[in-house]
Amino acid sequence: MTRYDYVVIGSGIAGLSFALKAAEHGEVALITKSNKAESNTTYAQGGIACVTSPEDSFELHVQDTLVAGAGLCDEAVTRVLVSEGPARIRELIELGVQFDVRDGEASPEDSATAELDLTKEGGHSKRRILHSRDITGREIDRALIAAVEKHPRIHVLEHHMAVDLITLSKLGFASEDRVLGVYVLDENTGNVKALRSDYVVLATGGCGKVYLYTTNPAIATGDGIAMAWRAGARISNMEFIQFHPTCLYHPDAGSFLISEAVRGEGAILVDKNGRRFMDRYDPRGELASRDIVARAIDAEMKRTGARCMYLDITHKPAEFVRERFPNIASTCLKYGIDITKQKIPVVPAAHYQSGGVQTDADGSTSLRGLYAIGEVACTGLHGANRLASNSLLEAVTMAHRCNAAILRTRCPDETAARSHFALPEWTSGVAQDLDELVVVYHNWDEIRRLMWDYVGIVRTTKRLQRAATRLRNLDREIQEFYWNFKVNTDLLELRNLCTVASIIVDSALLRRESRGLHYTLDFPTPDESQRHPTVLRRG
Repeated sequence: MTRYDYVVIGSGIAGLSFALKAAEHGEVALITKSNKAESNTTYAQGGIACVTSPEDSFELHVQDTLVAGAGLCDEAVTRVLVSEGPARIRELIELGVQFDVRDGEASPEDSATAELDLTKEGGHSKRRILHSRDITGREIDRALIAAVEKHPRIHVLEHHMAVDLITLSKLGFASEDRVLGVYVLDENTGNVKALRSDYVVLATGGCGKVYLYTTNPAIATGDGIAMAWRAGARISNMEFIQFHPTCLYHPDAGSFLISEAVRGEGAILVDKNGRRFMDRYDPRGELASRDIVARAIDAEMKRTGARCMYLDITHKPAEFVRERFPNIASTCLKYGIDITKQKIPVVPAAHYQSGGVQTDADGSTSLRGLYAIGEVACTGLHGANRLASNSLLEAVTMAHRCNAAILRTRCPDETAARSHFALPEWTSGVAQDLDELVVVYHNWDEIRRLMWDYVGIVRTTKRLQRAATRLRNLDREIQEFYWNFKVNTDLLELRNLCTVASIIVDSALLRRESRGLHYTLDFPTPDESQRHPTVLRRG
């Protein structure tokens, strides 16, 4: 057993930001199941939404967020996070994040003094998206990781995967439950070790890999949601899975995202004959919120039998396109598509979970000692549909608030009194080595296909019920594997995927209306009596 003041699980913008702040007050273990640079943040292209222009206002940003959230945003939380955004942006710039400025790419010093180059995305009434070309997440990660690597109190455990949270109830105590630490699999050795801490922060990102087609990296398997669920924490609004409207459609491209900023800079959506269609679905056209654009593309594909729609920015100067979107332009060119001359084939793909572990405005969950920040958390900011580029804003702001809240409530005497708790060592019992990986891979594939076919952009009650039945059967199979074989990353991820898929389906069955990202043919309109969060808790 190793003791730390804080254990942070996840190395995206939320986890890195929290670790930097918490390390000023104690020893921090930063756990990441891949290398520290691999996270959803790294793949964020568009930018971070924040009010920095005199033409903009907090009120406008709040209202845009509330409209996108389709009546389910927590307005008080929204106002707090929007108003605190500028201070967090200044901190990122001070750490060396190079946001673009009007005259070109900025140095850290320029970003602090020059006029920032702001772009616009769907659902925003003003230009308020700060960016670093089309690799904003990668640039933020670069600066944060550089700072983390220099800090002597941050201990980064790469290629370590959290298995389960350790709580008082799991140790057999009947008192008020709380988190005491976490079991972690060292992927290098195959051994599981216990990390002891009174403050465990989930920053594990989302669950995009629960779907067959996603813009998320392979690590996005919903681990934080599943662990919190098994520990008894409340989970909220998991029926609201955001599908990004424009993922590159190409057999060799995997799931490459075409940033919403491309539409923000004037790109239009057309069918194979070059006809625009978004004005039939929303007066905002291509700049409608993501839920509307994704459903419109899905509807057009089904109506016409087409395999994709097209994003066209060829009417913009070629030099501007290549300079503003160098990553997208070069990647598309690799697949034979010159976006300055050719339309980009696109389809929707699973992108972001608007729900998550239910927290307050400081990241506290319903389980003492457990905190959640970033995409894994449900603060109430996103409601039924996340406004574009609000995710990075929420992550960095919640990291700051979470650290401040822990410092306000941290009681050294209470922590010392609990220090006698010795966490039991992990035991594999008579478990054997997993030699039937083909079954694990088959179940993994089945879950993702099932979710794509039955729990996608458009849903029905019958499809959801079929999904729920099959997931219950799969869960039994997976639990048998879990208890009878030594754990490895593939098995742990499969277990988590099945848990998260079941939570999504159960949440969707409870919401008997269409709102935001949840659209069901059986209940196609919003119902004011259901204008409240969906909250689940194990048992």
